[in-house]
Amino acid sequence: MINTLTLNPAIDLFINTPQMEAGRVNRTTDSDVQANGKGVNVSFILQRLGIANTALGIGGGFTLAYITQQLQAAGIPTDFIDGGGITRINVFTHVQTSGQEYKLVNPGPEVAPEAVVQLLEKLRQLNKGDQLIVSGSFARGVAPQLVVIIAQIAAERGVDLILDTSYHDVLDALPYHPLLIKPNNAELASWYDLPADIGANRLVALGRDLQQRGAQNILISRGNDGAIFVGKHVYSGNAPDVAVLNTAGAGDTMLATFVAGMARGKDDATNLQYALAAGSDTASKPWITDFNNLDRLVANTHVIQLDQ
Repeated sequence: MINTLTLNPAIDLFINTPQMEAGRVNRTTDSDVQANGKGVNVSFILQRLGIANTALGIGGGFTLAYITQQLQAAGIPTDFIDGGGITRINVFTHVQTSGQEYKLVNPGPEVAPEAVVQLLEKLRQLNKGDQLIVSGSFARGVAPQLVVIIAQIAAERGVDLILDTSYHDVLDALPYHPLLIKPNNAELASWYDLPADIGANRLVALGRDLQQRGAQNILISRGNDGAIFVGKHVYSGNAPDVAVLNTAGAGDTMLATFVAGMARGKDDATNLQYALAAGSDTASKPWITDFNNLDRLVANTHVIQLDQ
């Protein structure tokens, strides 16, 4: 069974507006309320790809109730712990006249210590062969070092662990041999105290170093520049051109599509190609992809092997 874990879920309010001017009423053309959080997004994408999964996490209040309701309505079982407070609401605004995107992301509520204890007990009930995908930031009260404890539990239980979080503590989790980690280029550079704009060759070298430290596979997202996969071999692919509407969820879509491909035995190059196309399609939509345009985008996504 695949399980996603979201430790700072959110409701995202997406707004599309002709203009954004200070000091005046800006009338919008449309909006969308979305159950969100990186792990939540991964659950929705996996479900759309026909991959059964359960959404785990910590949250609270009427906003968490809405998130779990939307997941369950999509056929995704949920098992969230009430950590107190009210799960956050974020605002993403696309301005039509300028093409600019504004992202207002809140920190989330303070999580009660007993909720973290309950979470770890729940993770100790996972079974050998299960998969756990830890995605996104942690709410206040959840220390970044928790990622190391989660990795240790996963290793003890024989659970395949996938990590997509920006914390430097990911490096301390690598000796537990996570199946896959997915930093973006800026996150990966920050782990090594390097500037965010390092090139592909350096990213590949860092990916190989992460393998030496214990990670089995590394998927490095690069925004408009596509992605690099470092596994048995190294592959690089472009992001197909789309009219960008909302980039929130693009990386989550890429990860979930790649995980689904791994579950179905796709080769790494083909898997990267489809994952990049799906991520770009999400960036062109108010929310996540419905996969209707995937064939066209796949045709414009090209993957090459870098270590021949």
